[in-house]
Amino acid sequence: MPSQIALLRGINVSGHNKFPMARQRELMRDLGFEDVTVHLQTGNIVFADPGTPPERTARTIADRITADLGLTVPVVVRTRDELAATVEANPYPEATAEPRTLHVVFLSAAPADPAPLDALDLASYAPDEFRLVGREIYLRAPDGVGRSKLAEKVTRAPLGVAMTARNWNTVTKLLALADA
Repeated sequence: MPSQIALLRGINVSGHNKFPMARQRELMRDLGFEDVTVHLQTGNIVFADPGTPPERTARTIADRITADLGLTVPVVVRTRDELAATVEANPYPEATAEPRTLHVVFLSAAPADPAPLDALDLASYAPDEFRLVGREIYLRAPDGVGRSKLAEKVTRAPLGVAMTARNWNTVTKLLALADA
């Protein structure tokens, strides 16, 4: 059976929004999902795809987290094939040699108005760069995302959609787990 991947934003970061891995698995199973695998503690969940549209799955998971834990957690869901397409569409293939320099910001939908991103003066953030491709923003930060002023601007851009970022190692690991 194909897989879906749930990406939760802002859990277990700096002691905030605590949601242990065991509880993540339990919540997913309580929702009726099967073959649940949680990768890392920061909200990366691979599970059997029940055929539900990813947007509906995301809302179901977010609602349940709110009901059970009292947390408001944005959730973005991709199918296995959508995640594979994200990996394939990477506009910075040279950055995969140093995967810590490459991040993907997953958006819940393509932004209706990408103007906040278009307004960024990329030359002032060099060598960092980004590219919006559909529902993903690929962010390349050669000196590391933690030091990147561009990363901060991109991930805080008012695009009117939920977003959550993952480094390239996590993205490719989630695809491998979805294929397992």
